[in-house]
Amino acid sequence: MSIGLATDDQALIEASRRIAEEVAGPNADDVDRNARFPREAVDAMREAGLLSVHVPTELGGAGASTEAVAAACFELGRRCGASAMVFAMHQIQIACLARHREEPFDDYLREVVGEQRLVASITSEVGTGGDMGSSVGCVTAPDNGIVTFEKQAPTISYGDYADSFLTTLRRTPDAEPNDQVLVLSHRDQMEMDPQSNWDPMGMRGTCSPGFVVRATIPAEQVMTTPFAAISDESMTPLSHIYWSHVWLGVATDAFDRARAFVKAAAKRKPGAPPPAATRLSELMSKLSLLRAEVQLALREFEEISAADRSRFHEMATILRFNNLKIAASEQAPIVCQGAMTVCGIMGYKNDTPFSVGRHLRDSMSACLMVANERIHKTDASLLLIAKGV
Repeated sequence: MSIGLATDDQALIEASRRIAEEVAGPNADDVDRNARFPREAVDAMREAGLLSVHVPTELGGAGASTEAVAAACFELGRRCGASAMVFAMHQIQIACLARHREEPFDDYLREVVGEQRLVASITSEVGTGGDMGSSVGCVTAPDNGIVTFEKQAPTISYGDYADSFLTTLRRTPDAEPNDQVLVLSHRDQMEMDPQSNWDPMGMRGTCSPGFVVRATIPAEQVMTTPFAAISDESMTPLSHIYWSHVWLGVATDAFDRARAFVKAAAKRKPGAPPPAATRLSELMSKLSLLRAEVQLALREFEEISAADRSRFHEMATILRFNNLKIAASEQAPIVCQGAMTVCGIMGYKNDTPFSVGRHLRDSMSACLMVANERIHKTDASLLLIAKGV
């Protein structure tokens, strides 16, 4: 099934569910075991047109809603956290281009539709202490319409597999660290020097080693909109929304496996609920809290986007979406660990239908994707001056 240029959000959700069940899920354990890129799932996304769903309809895309893309992240996350995270991170980049339309980039969005290009981000940088809102590398002054940049990135998710990149850099060599722009570059315009390997505990299929990146590009590939605006209105809240839907998907599948374990135990000894049934009920409450937080934040994002985007720059809104990330990243591992407790050794082992080891390891990466400690530090400063929180 190809959704092509369809505007029906349900088509996106159904396509993502099919890919999750038929492609991502069956390959998830091998992707995890070998820390390899989920090529089969991404190829299926390309074939179904999923990589361009965030592109506006007037540029040939599906014009999908944030709600539909979030639902797709959830469906994929239930079967393969790494595949879902690659999809989510790509959609965040496309959304930044689509929500902050600049005419020079419209042709590229049309190319994303026609060629299903995979886009990655280069935001982390050595020397910034993990602060995405500051940069060391910069864009050089134009020379005959050409600019260059160099950036040392400790991680670039699926960097070896992306077709294009959006990179945060200082606007000029003399700019302050927080005077940033977002720069589009294509693989054939870049040199990428690997700096590390990728053998992590979880989310192994995202393939995120470090690189020193150098690029020579036309000056028109530098966005004129300040990155601070793009970050507040799109990149940061959408990252937290789409990531949290991935984590919710991972946690939901862990709960489903725990439930299947309890139901199997009940069938073996009919007549009374097994002891683990009570723990399963307690676990359902924890999952419900995670789901409610994620769904409420999505609804609030859509309301603000429709009403007044300037509200994204208010401290109360920044705190709200920062809290989403912290809450979801802390609650998802609790659910996965609870599922392991319900299943016992059958959940701990990697070769049973009730195994949740991959789920637990994947969910534990959540607190490191923009470290919770850094977000708490930012929130602590905002809470001292924010009103009406």
